[in-house]
Amino acid sequence: MSPIATSRHARLALIALLAGGVAIGGSPIFVRLSEVGPMATAFWRVSLALLPFFLMSRMTRQGDETPAGRRDHLLLLLPGVFLALDLAAWHLSLHMTSVANATLLANLAPVFVTLGSWLVFRTRITRIFLSGLALALAGVIVLKGGPAAIGGGQLAGDATAIVAAFFYACYMLSLGHVRSRFSTLRIMVWTTFSAAVCMLPVAFFFEGSMLPATLFGWSMLFGLAFISHVGGQGLVTYALAYLPTAFSSLTLLLQPVVAAILAWVLLAEPVGMTQAVGGAIVLLGILVARRG
Repeated sequence: MSPIATSRHARLALIALLAGGVAIGGSPIFVRLSEVGPMATAFWRVSLALLPFFLMSRMTRQGDETPAGRRDHLLLLLPGVFLALDLAAWHLSLHMTSVANATLLANLAPVFVTLGSWLVFRTRITRIFLSGLALALAGVIVLKGGPAAIGGGQLAGDATAIVAAFFYACYMLSLGHVRSRFSTLRIMVWTTFSAAVCMLPVAFFFEGSMLPATLFGWSMLFGLAFISHVGGQGLVTYALAYLPTAFSSLTLLLQPVVAAILAWVLLAEPVGMTQAVGGAIVLLGILVARRG
């Protein structure tokens, strides 16, 4: 490929990465404005996204690998179980704490991925990672207003967002077992289907009401599924085919920033100085830990 073509692809990839980060960063707003409960919203998020993923796998002729047996089927379904747990916890946290806090704390997932790799695969943990982890934890304390305010009213919501980060880390680790054998779209189809199956009974029994009452309610669900889930993840996946993996940190930075700005504009959730400083420390800690 010529240098000009390479440069053009790099520019398009960077635009796609930024647009994908913004699209994913807007997902908390769709969740908050949804007319159904957080569990039902999570169900529709993955259910509506299933059709685009399936159509893309057919159009690109990816995903034709056939699972060899029961073990392969279970390995393909397992990430969806963790994704369902992640979405359930995160959507719930968005109704229990601020959008900024929920989005920021959910980005602790890379820290849990490294810890999980150490526990499961005995991957070596460096001093840089431990320094980043300590910095991120310190940022969480500042985010809450210091040690004296750690028992504030939003503590349960913040803790639920951290639980979501843990399950997202489990989702990423479980994907590592199937990525080498199956295509990305095959994995996305199976994972999305598994998550939808897991979320349906939870949403039905705990919330009951599954259908939005207005066209606006449906538009929030379609926006969440198509713009944030399919579009955001698709743009980021495209970008990382042409850009170094380190650029993924851009989306890590973009998502909580975009979410906080949109929550301030659309939901009247101001970000105080203490929250902004604590959030910056958490993000810095995450970035340091990722480099370790």
